[in-house]
Amino acid sequence: MDNAAGAQIPQSVLDAVTNHLVAHNVQRGGRYGRSIAVDQAIAEARESVSLLVNAYSPAEICFGMNATSFIRLVSLGIGQMLQERDEIIITDMDHDANIATWLALESAGAKFKWWRMRDDGNLHVDDLRPLVSDRTRLVACTVTAHSIGSIVDVASVADIAHAAGAEVFLDCVHYGPHGLIDVQAWDCDYLVCSGYKNFSPHMGFLWGRFETLKRLPTFREDFIPDEPPYKVEAGTFIYENVSGMDAAVRYLESIGRNFLAENNRSRRDNVVAGMSAIRYYELVLAREMLGVLKACGATIYGVADEARLAERVPTFCFNIGTLSPQMIVEAMAGIQIGIRDGHMYAPRLMKRLNLSMDSGAIRASLVHYNTIDEVRRFGEGLRAIIARLS
Repeated sequence: MDNAAGAQIPQSVLDAVTNHLVAHNVQRGGRYGRSIAVDQAIAEARESVSLLVNAYSPAEICFGMNATSFIRLVSLGIGQMLQERDEIIITDMDHDANIATWLALESAGAKFKWWRMRDDGNLHVDDLRPLVSDRTRLVACTVTAHSIGSIVDVASVADIAHAAGAEVFLDCVHYGPHGLIDVQAWDCDYLVCSGYKNFSPHMGFLWGRFETLKRLPTFREDFIPDEPPYKVEAGTFIYENVSGMDAAVRYLESIGRNFLAENNRSRRDNVVAGMSAIRYYELVLAREMLGVLKACGATIYGVADEARLAERVPTFCFNIGTLSPQMIVEAMAGIQIGIRDGHMYAPRLMKRLNLSMDSGAIRASLVHYNTIDEVRRFGEGLRAIIARLS
């Protein structure tokens, strides 16, 4: 139940990684068969991830090490293009990677406005409107809070930002395994994900509008074409893990095929059906976990109203009275239930919740391979530990 820190991978993903390492573990760009196979594998992965996020073109998909490095890459480029639009809007609900990375542009002349989470555990677009002006360069926010599970209305964020001539950067790392990504429907300008939460090995990818990426200043060797995705993919990335991400998308497609008729369906149709089924089932898990935590007397941070379950994923951040989060998590580990405690890489959110960085909170995070029985076992174990520690 620590999936927010990284999900498990299906056998098909492991097989894809192994096949790459065994069959063609060589550098791309050569004229011999195994190198050509690497080029083909990367092209296929680009096509698959393009389908996953509903990109306009596979050329908009850029592969690399992780989401944080891509946030930094984009921020460095934007830092060179501020001019009269020098304001960046950030939130106090995000992972620090999508905050500190932008704050580092202060030396380049950037100014910052804070979009604050409300006490109901979510960001509200009505609070964003007065922050946006003709000086706004970018709004950077999460799609779903990795710490408390709240889902942001990012399509409305884009409407507000674009009306003022600003761009939108979305951290989609935590939302990726829980729901359907659609960059066209969301109308964003940049989006990052990490494979390790999306049932793939460790890797990251960036999506950006082609022309937006083409304008973005990036570091590249002189012989690299100055256009996406090549201008963004500095150095050699982990090809076998990119093959794993390709297989992870195909795994999600395989789930979708169970929910669609055979005729006239596309790969994207399968992705949509698969992620829709996952979303529906995870709402069932979320409802069960919410009930368990309330029965244990937990203080739940974020959306805790069952009527608002559609605003969250089954990632729950909580505390039990004055009991130590560390002691509870260690005791749960003793009965083979893996959850997490700490600040969740969200120091500003911890401050907002009046929680110490040293102790923080407890997080239990579910995905579609978790079960109702596991949630009930979690509840039984937590109640027994509370009784023992109280």
